[in-house]
Amino acid sequence: MRWNRHAALLLGCAALMGGIVAGCGDDEEGGGGSTGGSQETGSTEGSKAIDPKSMEGAKGEVVFCQGKDTPGDAKASIEGFNAKFSSQGLTAKLVEFPADAGQQRNQFVQRQEAKSGECDVFSSDVIWTAEFAAQGWLFDMTPYIEGRKDEFIPATLETVTYDGKVWGAPDTSDAAFLYFHTDDVQEPPATWQAVYDDAAKKDGIVYQGAAYEGLTCDFLEIAFAAGGKVLSDDGKKSEFDSPENVKALQFMVDGIKNGAAPKAVATYMEEEARRAFESGRSTYMRNWPYAYATGKKNKDAPAFDVVPFPPFDGGGKAGILGGHNDVISVYSKNPGGALALVDYRTGMEDQVTKMAEFSLPGALAGAWDDPKVKKALPFADDLKQAIEQAKARPVSPVYPQISEAIYKNVNEALSGATSPEDAIKTAHSQIDKALATF
Repeated sequence: MRWNRHAALLLGCAALMGGIVAGCGDDEEGGGGSTGGSQETGSTEGSKAIDPKSMEGAKGEVVFCQGKDTPGDAKASIEGFNAKFSSQGLTAKLVEFPADAGQQRNQFVQRQEAKSGECDVFSSDVIWTAEFAAQGWLFDMTPYIEGRKDEFIPATLETVTYDGKVWGAPDTSDAAFLYFHTDDVQEPPATWQAVYDDAAKKDGIVYQGAAYEGLTCDFLEIAFAAGGKVLSDDGKKSEFDSPENVKALQFMVDGIKNGAAPKAVATYMEEEARRAFESGRSTYMRNWPYAYATGKKNKDAPAFDVVPFPPFDGGGKAGILGGHNDVISVYSKNPGGALALVDYRTGMEDQVTKMAEFSLPGALAGAWDDPKVKKALPFADDLKQAIEQAKARPVSPVYPQISEAIYKNVNEALSGATSPEDAIKTAHSQIDKALATF
């Protein structure tokens, strides 16, 4: 995979994850999905706020912890930081966790529960924000972000916002594409309904329909576009049992029944969908950007192109955000140095390097316009648009349980074991029970 460090994101939107829920709100594109991430719940009262001035003239060493740095971008980032700040007595070093997202989370949790200051800065999956903030493990970065918020793609800030506060700085982002074979499709259909209608007449559409996080992403992309929501605006109650969510799931179920999607799609993850598309067994595919580079390297694959998701007829456009944020541990012994590192890693120089040299989609809006980025990422404009129209999964301390309720019940409906109405009602009840535990 091209972005191994973000394997969780690419192989299921993130295995086990938690990420995507902050306030998605309603915008001019339509669609719903607000989860109350920006609402004040009081669950983080008394949290420590970072002092933006603390990074001025900071000295000492800071430690940056993240998953396995397979592409090498983290090493390059640390080297760039040290070259710039070592003269003032400030340096950084990299500590790598396992590549698996669940193991990364466990490494983070173990250190924070032990009140360890070993890691000053963590690369946090977008779905971990609420859980870690609610535990009191992160610095409130609102004072720092207030001075920079216009620099970031607005949607990326949703993933790091909880309880009315911002808990980190967006570093990388991601959103899925609609893939299509150019020999079969001259002009991509204008709505999701039109995509499925055309797919039924051709070789179909494949996506991630297995019972795991990937299906939560796939379902919410359509549900949010249809106007559905997961949680109430204050994040305390489920609003999953809605006509909009039933309509979205009925649409997906009907797609299997009428042949627009194969029955086997209920067992597919990213790679099964990619292989079906590259072998020519499907005309359309929903998948993450990694599949673009992989597919272009396959000389036997039919010619294809990508576009951001179309609107849902009667609703709007939506997608689901992935990515990672840089967060600072409250147990850091050098918060000023840690903030300096975050400031560098999310600044223009390092963001352009990540994108141009390592193909990692950045969160800084201006970086996408750099000529080196446009040359390195031929689909840069489409991906930026996909990220801009995407929404966060619910930002909730119990997101893993919320996601499980969604993907298990949606999968049962796709498999024909239950009706869309019953699947939505059951998921709604399970989400409310999960919320009651926190």
